[in-house]
Amino acid sequence: MKRTLSATALGIAATLALAACGGGSSNPLGTGSGSSAAVPTGGAEAGTIHVGAANFPESQLIADIYAAALNAKGLKATTGDPIGAREVYLKALQQGSIDLVPEYAYSLLTFYEPSATQTAPDAVRAALTKKLPAGEIVLDAAAAEDSNTVTVTKETADKWGLQTIGDLAKHSSEVTFAAPAEFQTREQGLKGLKEKYNLVPKSFRALQGTAIVQALKNGQAQAANIFTTDPSIKADGFVVLKDPKHVFGSDNVVPLIRKAKASAKVQSVLNAVQAKLTTDKLAAMDKQVQVDHKDAASVAKLFVSDNGLG
Repeated sequence: MKRTLSATALGIAATLALAACGGGSSNPLGTGSGSSAAVPTGGAEAGTIHVGAANFPESQLIADIYAAALNAKGLKATTGDPIGAREVYLKALQQGSIDLVPEYAYSLLTFYEPSATQTAPDAVRAALTKKLPAGEIVLDAAAAEDSNTVTVTKETADKWGLQTIGDLAKHSSEVTFAAPAEFQTREQGLKGLKEKYNLVPKSFRALQGTAIVQALKNGQAQAANIFTTDPSIKADGFVVLKDPKHVFGSDNVVPLIRKAKASAKVQSVLNAVQAKLTTDKLAAMDKQVQVDHKDAASVAKLFVSDNGLG
């Protein structure tokens, strides 16, 4: 998960001898399917920008957009299979196995600095820039934002008179919460919800992908971590609870890239993409991929051509 990433995923990575945010089928913070691939070995082909992605559909879609835009401008870029959790793909970036990955500003900031207090987009990006490992930079933040939420069904919202997360906290003893496993220990998760709202659910269902949406729909959970661009919010009439205490910060999309591959032309191409990528456009493309089952690479290429990025 606009996205948290699991300790389980880190454990899997360690088992593979590596030293190495949500609901619905979109997960800016987390592991998506709940599994983590091994860190790719070896450096990317010389002259090629290898674009990695976390293992949830939106991340792969944005990776495809970056690659399509770079290729359209005569730069060589490739994508591969989704890598996995943040702990794993950041390791791949550090090793040079990938050169570029879509990220979410606030989630990445709190990964490196759990106590970060910045929530506004510009402040988040400025703080993030100071926390990145040597050899990595983030480029311009897009207007597109995919943030964590606490979401309930309309029926639950009406029954309990819910508008804010604080309203839900009054019913903690009746709430089963559905989210990826890592949500239990993240600042952008149950830890932060307890600290700021005293929301302590009676039980927690560790689920991934569409299983979270289904748990909310069938009453197995009364609240869930679903991200703001997830098509299920509109399709199922879910209610996103307001977060006045800002447990969830501004998760604008940012390209995270190795400095070694961030030439002036590469930065210009990617920043042009960022300037065209809005939340509405991203949500519409998410629907095409996740609901209409269109090919992500084809959707990405259409975005590039339609927005004059080719």
